[in-house]
Amino acid sequence: MKGEPIRIGIAKLLHSGSRGDPEISEGPEIMEDSLRGLLEGLGCVLEESETARLTPEEERHYGVWHRLGLASRHLGEIVAGQRRRGLFTLGLLSNCNGLMGMLGGLQRSGPDWRPLRVGLVWCDAHGDFNTPETTLSGMLGGMPVAVSTGLCLTRLRMECGLDPALPTRYVTMVGVRDLDPLERELLDRSDVEHVSVDEVRRRSPSIDLEMERLAILTDLIYVHVDLDVLDPSEVPGHGLTVEDGPTSKELADALEMMFEHPKAAAFGVASYPAGRDENGVTLRAVHNLIEGVVRGLRNREQAG
Repeated sequence: MKGEPIRIGIAKLLHSGSRGDPEISEGPEIMEDSLRGLLEGLGCVLEESETARLTPEEERHYGVWHRLGLASRHLGEIVAGQRRRGLFTLGLLSNCNGLMGMLGGLQRSGPDWRPLRVGLVWCDAHGDFNTPETTLSGMLGGMPVAVSTGLCLTRLRMECGLDPALPTRYVTMVGVRDLDPLERELLDRSDVEHVSVDEVRRRSPSIDLEMERLAILTDLIYVHVDLDVLDPSEVPGHGLTVEDGPTSKELADALEMMFEHPKAAAFGVASYPAGRDENGVTLRAVHNLIEGVVRGLRNREQAG
């Protein structure tokens, strides 16, 4: 690879925040182990890998959501520190509930006490825009974008270190195609913008236009991928797949476009199906996505 090495910091969140499932996920560790050689081959230097951990005192606290909030705040501290040191943060997250910590860390990564304005590109088959009043499942995993935009669970958002909430006009959803009825109503009344699966497949100019729109409104942009956004053939062990998703290579091409933009500041990938990825199909998809991100960063470097 030409140019200076891309300095990478990995930030991991193992806490899931999910009731009924294991509180700690092995997914982020498995992804990291598989990515080390790939990153080196792509001309990146992995300078730091940090895991958000509870303090001994916090370990004694109870409440799955509460413990997620505590861990997410520590995740944000890792992200903010990495960005201040000039690292590009790669977030490896147990599931999408890590969103608040990633956003909160970027929000606090500026030179002084004032929070930065952070835009969000949300790549997911689901909107995760439910609130406790609209949800059909009751899953916190269906709410992180609503939480992050201030629609519900204010105490949890604050505990995660995300303050203020994102205005909905700071959000672009990519590949969303499965919404609950009342969740759709909330989205229809919001200022969230959308990029369709077809637009991803065509490498539509709308991808660049959305990045430019967010760049006008915000200081930094976080790009988040839940692996269920992909075609189910590439995430066969994921429990929430939805038909007609992009392939990982199609989404990687879109990510390349996104990360050519100077304000694209961090990338997160969530919901690797640890223990259910037969023959490493989904790990290969993760590799494709990371390659797309690095290509975009290289293109940005060469253009600059």
